[in-house]
Amino acid sequence: MFDAIVIGSGMSGGIAAKELCERGLKVLVIERGRKIEHGADYMDSQMPWELPNNNKIPEEELALDYAVQGQCYAVNEATKKFWVKDSEHPYTTPEGKPFAWIRGYHLGGRSIMWGRQSYRLSAQDFEANAKDGFGCDWPIRYEDLAPWYDHVEKFVGVAGSKEGLPQLPDGEFLPEFALNDAEKMFKSAVEAKFPGRKVISGRAANLSVAQPHHEELGRSSCQNRSICERGCSYGANYTSLSAALPAAERTGNLTIVTDAIVQSLVQDPKTGKITSVKIIDAKTKAGRTYEANIFFLNASTIPTAQILLNSKSEANPNGLCNKSDQVGRNLMDHMYALTTVGVMPKAPMDSYYKGRRPTGIYIPRFRNVTEEADGYVRGYGYQGGMMRRSSAVPPSSPGFGIEAKEKARKLGPWLVFISGFGEMLPNPYNRVTLNEKNVDKWGMPIVHIDCVQGQNEAKMAKQIMTDGKAMVEAAGGIVVAQADKPGAPGLGIHEMGTARMGKDPMTSVFNKFNQAHEAPNLFCTDGAVMASSGCQNPSLTYMALTARAANHAAELLKEGKL
Repeated sequence: MFDAIVIGSGMSGGIAAKELCERGLKVLVIERGRKIEHGADYMDSQMPWELPNNNKIPEEELALDYAVQGQCYAVNEATKKFWVKDSEHPYTTPEGKPFAWIRGYHLGGRSIMWGRQSYRLSAQDFEANAKDGFGCDWPIRYEDLAPWYDHVEKFVGVAGSKEGLPQLPDGEFLPEFALNDAEKMFKSAVEAKFPGRKVISGRAANLSVAQPHHEELGRSSCQNRSICERGCSYGANYTSLSAALPAAERTGNLTIVTDAIVQSLVQDPKTGKITSVKIIDAKTKAGRTYEANIFFLNASTIPTAQILLNSKSEANPNGLCNKSDQVGRNLMDHMYALTTVGVMPKAPMDSYYKGRRPTGIYIPRFRNVTEEADGYVRGYGYQGGMMRRSSAVPPSSPGFGIEAKEKARKLGPWLVFISGFGEMLPNPYNRVTLNEKNVDKWGMPIVHIDCVQGQNEAKMAKQIMTDGKAMVEAAGGIVVAQADKPGAPGLGIHEMGTARMGKDPMTSVFNKFNQAHEAPNLFCTDGAVMASSGCQNPSLTYMALTARAANHAAELLKEGKL
């Protein structure tokens, strides 16, 4: 019997374990994937020529095992072990409605491979649903979460600059990663041409300057190698394995089980409380049950819906905590791959840069903030950067000897790329259900994902490309490539919704403290609870919600109310 069980060990599960253990609770973390060791299981010391196949997955293997995962930029020969084989983990989608479910099953989850962009939602984001009528009103406001953003940022370590922007609140930052000379030129040009827009250093969960409390956990400052998705042996980028789980372990209160797939949660029909979790051993397929006083569901957005829907009983024929019929609904992802690429002939040709920063530039949302939008609500930000080819001569160019060496020493042009991340509105018809006709190799129904972008997203995507082109040209750039449409939903890897927070039990699943309306000792703080998506990368918000909910749950348990 444990005080608390946390399902999932990734971005939010790690923080839940840390916070609960530090409050003195005996905590069990259940991870469906295998155990991996921080450092020992990373391929982050190899030089490019030491990696098989020039770090590319062979085409036959890619098509067979990684047809979906391979669409993610971070999937390669060095990292493929951190991503699921699609051939072993099927799901279904309707004809003509692709959804790219990008995922990894192992201790630490996708916190090992995430992009580390860390932004707060703003007061405007928490008020948006109530003001424009899309989705249900958030049960909290920015002021409720602000101190928990502070708390998490200090622990995680987020490099960034204070800008005083209401749509992108400042935080507890380490020194930012400086812009290079071309980006400074781009910043000056864009901000002069468009006074309501800002170009800033991307806020990243990388230790630009490690602090003593980071070093106590064995973490050190970023080495500017920009191979973070392989795992960082220095612990410079935040992951559950480098920080949250070690912090939980040092309390002596943590137990971890891996290769344990959650089948369902069991609810006492008399008290409404969750009494246990049923798991299937991933290797032996044997069943086990674990009991606790409180439960944190942090399996990530789609698996969280799957677990709730699969937790059927006589009292809950449509799944656990689903009297509102909202479990599985309102699936969102940020619009992704809306990229503009340009050549920058006016950038300083006598300048280069040292190292490879783990972040680039960020252009915070300006539509429906400082500039009006044409026929759509919400908005978008841009991520990108400027880089220079180390040689003006392509590797395939003919030549040899002194002449070839001299050509290779000449630097190539500056290139700019900026990619828009647009907000997707909550829509109850974008949903996750169980495909009862198809089961996985553990006998569980696989998920069916039905999700499309709507008219609001289509109008926004068009504006993203128009604005991207205008900003590149304002800096004297020549646009050489642009996307013509967003990537399939899922490719943003920011899936949210499916068990949203809300004030009304009939229109939401979890309350203002992430506590289930229908099961008082069940909490959820992963992406499933998001009532809207904003346009900012969401992981920092998940972690802040988690710290806040864990504090509340521990207090309730201490007071004997759970």
